[in-house]
Parts: sequence; C-alpha cells; structure tokens
Amino acid sequence: MVRPLQSPKAQSYDVIIIGGAMYGSSLAWWLSRDPGFDGSILVVERDLSFEFASTSHTNSCIRQQFSNPTNIQISQFGAEFINNFQSYFDHDPRVPQIHIQSFGYMYLADSAAGAENLRLNQAVQAQLGAGTRHMTAAEIKAEYPFYHLDDITAGNHNAVNEGYFDGGTIFDWCKRVAQEKGAEYAQNEVVAIDRRADRIQSVSLASGERVTCGLVVNCTGPRAVKTARLAGLDLPVEPRKRYTFIFDAEQPLECDLPLTIDPSGVHMRSEGRYYLAGCPPDEDPAVAYDDFIQDHSIWQDKVWPILAARVPQFEAIKLVNSWAGHYDYNTFDQNAIIGPHHRVENFLFANGFSGHGLQQSMAIGRGLAEFIAYGAYRSIDLSPFAYERVEDGKPFIEKAVI
Repeated sequence: MVRPLQSPKAQSYDVIIIGGAMYGSSLAWWLSRDPGFDGSILVVERDLSFEFASTSHTNSCIRQQFSNPTNIQISQFGAEFINNFQSYFDHDPRVPQIHIQSFGYMYLADSAAGAENLRLNQAVQAQLGAGTRHMTAAEIKAEYPFYHLDDITAGNHNAVNEGYFDGGTIFDWCKRVAQEKGAEYAQNEVVAIDRRADRIQSVSLASGERVTCGLVVNCTGPRAVKTARLAGLDLPVEPRKRYTFIFDAEQPLECDLPLTIDPSGVHMRSEGRYYLAGCPPDEDPAVAYDDFIQDHSIWQDKVWPILAARVPQFEAIKLVNSWAGHYDYNTFDQNAIIGPHHRVENFLFANGFSGHGLQQSMAIGRGLAEFIAYGAYRSIDLSPFAYERVEDGKPFIEKAVI
C-alpha cells in the first residue's frame, strides 16, 4: 500500500529523527520533556501505521540476565520505568498502569561449560542487585516439574522484574505525548543526506523538500545501514528474520511457563491462556527489507519437536498464530551502536540492538536525550556502545545474546 507523503511544517529543525517507531518515539519523548532542551524536533517515518516495524512484531520481554554490567543496568532502568509508568507521565489520568508479568527467564545449560557460563553471569547480576538464582537440574525440577531435564546440567532463573510487558502501550504513549509536547511527525522518507566535510547540513525528503538541521539521529531499525550510507557512513547492521509462534496446549501447565531459553536456541513462555515460542532459522542470512514470508517448516521440523522434548505436555499442541519479524542484527558484536559518529559528530546512532531493542529503549532514549541536551550521558554511561569500537575492532562483550 502506497501511503501519502506529509511535508514538514518548517524548513529547519534542531533535531531530525529518522524513524518513528519505538526508538524514534522514545527519544522524541525524552527530549521533548527534558528541561535542558528547548529546540525543535522532526520525526520522519516512512509508514506511520508501523505495520512492518520491528516494534510491531516484538515479543515485549525484559530481562536482567545479561553478562555485561551496562546491559544489566539498562534493563534495570527499563523495569523501573515499566513499574512506575504513570509517574514518568506526571500521573496523567489518561495514562494506564502497566506491569511486568514476572515469570522470569529460565536459561538452561546442557554442558559443564554452559553451566559455568551461567554461574559467572549470575555472580555479575547479583552484584548489581538482580534476583537471579543459579540452580541445579534437581532444583529446577522441584519447582517446575513439567520440564524434561535429563540432559540439563544447570539453569539460571530470575522471577523479579523479568518477563513480559505491554510494549505497545509504552510506544503509543511515548509517541502521543512527544507530539503533544511539540515533536512533529511526518510520514515521509529521507532519500538523501547532505554531508559537508564532517557535518550533516540537511536531509532531502521523498516529497521534494530539503530540510536543514542541527543534528540527525538514525532510528531506522533494520534499515539502519541504508540510512547511514546516505551520509557516507557504514554500519554492520542487517535485517535478520525471526519467527514467533502462538500455540494452545491440550494439557495446559499447572503454572506459568518461564521464558525458557533452551540450549537448542528455541525459546518458549506463557502468553495468557496460550503459549509463545520463537527461534532464529538454522540458516540465518540477511533478508530483504520487505521479506516477511514465513517458513512453516521451522515450526513442524524444529520448534514443535523441541517443545515436546523439553515439556512433554506439549506433545499435544495446536498452532493458533504465527508471524515473522526483523531484527536489526549487529553482525560485529550483536549489541547496540549508540551516540555520535566519532568524526561526523552531529550524526547519531541508535541501531543494531539484535533483539534487545524494546527492553532497552527506555534507557537508550533517555541517554541520547541527555547527550543531545547536555553533551554527555548523565544517568548510565553509554559510551561503551560508541560506533568507534567497530572501526577499532574492539567488540562490546556480551555472552547472553539470544
């Protein structure tokens, strides 16, 4: 469907955000409410229905079970934000309460090396106050008897501020209130970026306008590399397809199913009266930006057999819905690229989240707003995510990537 283009109301803006889904809207909202920023904001979004945006296909999960302290802190703020959602919107009576369905993540290891990795991760998480427990297979079985664990050596589980949340409500209110506070959204597409020496001067839109700017922020998700190349820059980010399946069980489990990370790479969790499962394909190439075709053999040949092997009650299940969405996959180190380019300092990145995007959007949006308003990160130091690490060949190490 061809959607009508909307021209911006002005010819110049202090900040142009390219991409209006969760990251563009998080940044627009945080920036519009920051007392240190009084500039103008234009959000350019190619499809304001967000039909194919990664935000619309997310499973809306949050965890503190990372190995890197910065990622843990980012998710801890995300949990604080979710649990105090109304207060961040000044107790606006229109804004609903939202909560984390804290059935937690259950990481399972089927080798001594995997168990040791979980043990080390739990120690880092505990130092930062996370409630993760390192458990033997027998301890897991005692609490969750529905698992088949003969091949499992250990697991990590945290039922405090880990699980599922209503990401759609967060996105809707960030976008709505950002607009109420003056951020302008235009359904349009940036087709060229005028870079002179080491500064961005303007962007050109599909509708024909040339709009000057103070800085540009790339929030275009799986299309991030396409946007960066308009400015003569490159990113190790590509769209990868991920699959989600909703199923019903003939014999429902007697309690919530934690978000279980099976050693096979398949994950599963409770989803109301149903259950949700997902996985990457065995062959995981970059895909076309408009490729959302489902491969139904993945369910039949991979996911269902693994579900039934891990939870025997899932031998009799019925698929009720499924979809394919895109990750903005960072091929360099599977972690975010955040902040200004080290040479083109008025071109900022919010890219490459590799599946961590929605849960990290609250902290990253706040951090980028701080950087734009004050020239520095004030809450959480996001400098380890800087683009320069890519050129230097120094990856951000995170062992708990799903």
